[in-house]
Amino acid sequence: MNFDRKAIRPFRIDIPQADVDDLIDRLARSRWSAQLPGAGRERGIPVDYLKELAEYWRTGYDWRAQEAALNEFPQFITEIDGLDVHFLHVRSPEPDALPLILTHGWPNTFVEFTKTIGQLSDPRAYGLDPAQAFHVVVPSVPGFAFSEGPKQTGMTVRRVAEMWVTLMDRLGYQRYGTQGGDLGAYVAPEMAIAAPDRVVGVHIDGGIGLPTEADVPTMSPDERAEWDQMQQWMSGGVDHHVLLHAAPQTFAHAWTDSPVGLLAWLMQKFDEFTPLADLAEDVMDRDHLLTNISLYWFTNTAGTSSWPMYVGLDGNGAFTWPVGQKLVPTGVYGGGSALMLRLAERDNTIAHWPEGNTGNHFIAMELPDMHAADIRAFFAKLR
Repeated sequence: MNFDRKAIRPFRIDIPQADVDDLIDRLARSRWSAQLPGAGRERGIPVDYLKELAEYWRTGYDWRAQEAALNEFPQFITEIDGLDVHFLHVRSPEPDALPLILTHGWPNTFVEFTKTIGQLSDPRAYGLDPAQAFHVVVPSVPGFAFSEGPKQTGMTVRRVAEMWVTLMDRLGYQRYGTQGGDLGAYVAPEMAIAAPDRVVGVHIDGGIGLPTEADVPTMSPDERAEWDQMQQWMSGGVDHHVLLHAAPQTFAHAWTDSPVGLLAWLMQKFDEFTPLADLAEDVMDRDHLLTNISLYWFTNTAGTSSWPMYVGLDGNGAFTWPVGQKLVPTGVYGGGSALMLRLAERDNTIAHWPEGNTGNHFIAMELPDMHAADIRAFFAKLR
């Protein structure tokens, strides 16, 4: 019998106990660096904080409980373009639900959306309007978690979008919405470009309307002052685009061999992506963060997930903001200033630009209620 490459196969997470024991053993035998002089976190994650977090990961965090919770979501594997793709598919009990595909970011996984899926797929159970229900699809981007990593160079955001169009077609969905933040904010509009006859709308957490040097000559004095403030914000932190573009294999050796090294790197980035709080875990659940990090460890994907930075988010090795598209309406959770709206409308048909939404970079993890509500509000305009 020939293997059906288009088959959708049930999947269940079952990390071997030997791998769990190995992680615990490595954490117990960690070799700690000396604390460098300096105040706070000016030189990176402090040793004392990392020791406490690693000890919790070793003795307080329960992987099996988290694994069981993840397995409550129906999961599947299917091969697309020669790669096995893992995805969650949670069908709504509401017959008129709109299919919605959510794409996670970096350094995240499908775990990013686990706190929002229920509200989106079964709003009636949360006391919300059942007319705003969704059939929710959450794929793992190639090279992340349980999706197979690219086997050769050439993976791009556009290719991922085309793979997602194939996935939705394979699931029988001919009309659907797309959503994402971070890396997902690049994939979501590319899906509209790839299949404008099927995508009813694109909702992203943010990333459009942000000015570049090319926009400076068109700015008013007030807008120029805003630009100067943005420059200070955008220049902070460790530039993972530069690091993972320059030598992803080199860094992957360390992060694959040392769970403490992986923990420090990913928490450094989560903290940087949470500028409105002192620490990421001040606004995101510690176990939620550690489940995400555990998946990177158990699936050995610190290296394979680096391709967006290596090839560049424009496909040519450079960092750019998400592309605009006027083929379908766009909604943005974060909204922004009048300057950002003006620039966003240049390349997008903005149908939803709320004021007052708050939060940091990974809204679905930090404020799942607000995130789900904003998604519902946008797509309610398009049903």
